[in-house]
Amino acid sequence: MKLKTQYKKIILFSAIVLLGACSGEEALKESQLDVSTPAMSTLDKWIETNYVNTYNIKVQYKWDQNVVDNNRFLYPPIQAQVQPALEIVQKIWLQSYSTIAGADFVKKIAPREFVLVGGRNLNTTGTITLGLAEGGQRITLFETDLVDKKNRDNVKRFVHTIQHEYIHILNQYKPFDEKTLSKITPTGYTSNWYATSTTVAREEGFITDYARSNINEDFAEMASTMLVNSKAEYDAILAGITSVKAKADIKAKEAVIVKYFKDAYNIDFYKLRDQAEKNTLAVING
Repeated sequence: MKLKTQYKKIILFSAIVLLGACSGEEALKESQLDVSTPAMSTLDKWIETNYVNTYNIKVQYKWDQNVVDNNRFLYPPIQAQVQPALEIVQKIWLQSYSTIAGADFVKKIAPREFVLVGGRNLNTTGTITLGLAEGGQRITLFETDLVDKKNRDNVKRFVHTIQHEYIHILNQYKPFDEKTLSKITPTGYTSNWYATSTTVAREEGFITDYARSNINEDFAEMASTMLVNSKAEYDAILAGITSVKAKADIKAKEAVIVKYFKDAYNIDFYKLRDQAEKNTLAVING
């Protein structure tokens, strides 16, 4: 009984000491971390108006190592280049589809995010990756720092990337006729597509060297090449092909493209091409 009483006194004394220690400490201060929302810059406000609010597309131009390949020498774009690059994409890609396919087309079928990278994405094979489409939700555009709105070839090269990657997204929603396309040039596909030039590839029935990599890239390269070139430029490409069979093969692939856009999305592909050309001229001459 006496032992229990001693334990109670010890416990009571300990509690008093602890309470005294707590009462002597200062009150907890508020967190020193800044959790407030950063003020939007003029560029951020432009993106909010022209991409987020209009098309529900987020643009990531500030560096985030979690959305790029850290094994490559990549870096964020120069901020002064961001809006000009996005204006090109907006005018030639977004507005062309909106005009021909309807205002809500791209809102419903589009990547939900663009990631902009400043320089080139070099591969060990000596090739350059111009863009990446990830699961239909994100498109990464490289070479943002190199965009020149007054240079037609430069603009076509940059827009080719987004047109190509968007074709892949459209194909994910509605597959194209692989059976028909695969029969046109069945033996021409190769993983070493970069070993030959585009000139040689065209003589074998492929619109570009990269189109030879596989049937999906063949479809995307055919469609995107037609969308970044005017009718006259595309006709000139065909005129430069000496092989009658190769020219016929490319025209057969063109027919597959046109039919796909009409059947899958009720889009007149030639009207889309002409609208893209009109908007390209507006960018270059603007």
